[in-house]
Parts: sequence; C-alpha cells; structure tokens
Amino acid sequence: MDFRQLRHFATVAETLHFGRAAERLGMTQPPLSQSIQVLERELGAPLFARTKRSVALTPFGAQWLAHVRAALDGVTALPDIARRLRDGEVGRLELSFVSTADYSILPALVRRYASLYPHVEIALREATSDVQIAALLAGEGHAGIIIPPTHGALPGALVYRKLVSEPLIAAVPESWLAEKRLSVSGRKLPAAEVIASPLVIFPKRSAPAFYELVMDYYAARGGQARIVQEAIQMQTIISLVSAGMGIALVPASLRHLARTGVRYVDLPEGAPSLETGIAWRRHETAPTLARFLEIVDETPA
Repeated sequence: MDFRQLRHFATVAETLHFGRAAERLGMTQPPLSQSIQVLERELGAPLFARTKRSVALTPFGAQWLAHVRAALDGVTALPDIARRLRDGEVGRLELSFVSTADYSILPALVRRYASLYPHVEIALREATSDVQIAALLAGEGHAGIIIPPTHGALPGALVYRKLVSEPLIAAVPESWLAEKRLSVSGRKLPAAEVIASPLVIFPKRSAPAFYELVMDYYAARGGQARIVQEAIQMQTIISLVSAGMGIALVPASLRHLARTGVRYVDLPEGAPSLETGIAWRRHETAPTLARFLEIVDETPA
C-alpha cells in the first residue's frame, strides 16, 4: 500500500466512475482498475461493489474512506509543515531565565515572540546563571537569559548578547522607615545607611556577577556587607526584606514586584548597574531560536 494507491481509491470513491477517475488522475482505466484490485487483495475485503452500469462503495469502503482522506490530507500538508518547521513558525523554543529578568526584559520578549509565532510551544524555566550556562554547554535548552560573568568571558562555545543594563536600588522594610531605623534623604537611601544595614543577597556561587557588583559597591564606600541571609530567587529575597530580615540591593525593574511591607528607594549617585543578556550555543541551528534572536536584535540594549 502506498500514497498512489490511496489517491486512486479516494478519487474513484469521489467519482464512483472508473473512467472519470482515471481521467482526473491522468491515467488510463485498466491500470486504475488493477491498482484498486491490488489494494482490495491487500486489505482482504472489497472496497467497491461493481456492476456493468454502476460503482458503489461497500460498507467497508465507506468507513475506510474517512481514514484515507485524513491520511491524504496529512501527506499533502507535509511540505507546508516542513516549510513552517524550517522557518521556525512551528516547533518548540526552550528558554531559561534568571529571576530578575522576569521583571524587566523577559515579558516583552516572550509576548512579542508569541504574537508573531503563536504555533510555537514556548517552554520557560527559571534558573540561576551558573545552572543555565552549564545546561547550555550540556546541550540542554536553546538559550538562557543570564547575568554575565563580571570577570572573564563566557565559554567559547556560547554566544552572548547584552539585553539591558539597569541601576541597582534598595529594597527596604517599610517598618524600618516607620520606626526611623532607616532615614531616606532626598528620596534616596544614603550609602552610610546601606552599609550599616544587614543584607539579604544572592549566594556568590549562584550569581557571582551580581554578588561581586554589590560587594564592590560596599568596598568603594569603605564598608563591608553584613550578610544575614542568602536566597537564589528574587521573590524570596523580597519576602525576606518584607519580614524585616534586612535590606537588599536589586535591579530597578524590581519595582514591578509589589510586596506588602517593602519599599523601593533609590541609591545615591554612582549606583552600580546590573547587566542582563542572552546566551546560546554558537552552533545552535534551531529555527525557533533564530526567530527569537531576530526579536532580540530588534530590542535596544
């Protein structure tokens, strides 16, 4: 049984006339009749009831016809499906991201991509930068939105593009402000207040670039951070601030994460900026990733 035989059967079933069916198929009637007979022998049951004056589908043939049409439609659609897969219009995109990106660049990129390619399945996974880089090097996922290393380049097998750079601000417990435990000057938290406060931060092993950026801020102002708690998710860090565990230095986009008991305040002039970008394997060929990177290229850094 092959595609040609199925077309022969479907055409005869539509016309119920071997002569007209042969004409439509661009062939003569004898080989068409022979093709149907071979198909019937292979199936072990007649598809048509024939007389000298008429041709009719048997009950078996009528039931099988719907399945044959579905199969033919599927085969006919294969070239278009191949084109859409090749062009990244369908398929799957696996994208990982650091938790800070969820409040800055990630929503806009995903929203734009989904609107242009609604038939692509988007698989999102939150992970720290170190986990993402290791996964990409192991051949897992298509790309990751990461905080790049401060010192030293990424492994040569990866390509990186900057997406956004934003200043750090302070997330502080509202209760501390109400109790005058912290004082805000000109809507900014003085550096001395930052240095004197207990700090909640990402662990160095999970976000070394972010960690070093914060430590450098303290060192440049003659202080040393007093770390009281570490957490690998930004939501957890903000929850700990809300609970009065300490303050946190976070990207400015975290203002979008409203949390009862937390106030976001600017740092004085010279606040450090945190860079976030996208990394992917240098020789990755997934068409869905190519389409996503086109959207990334349209996004100002």
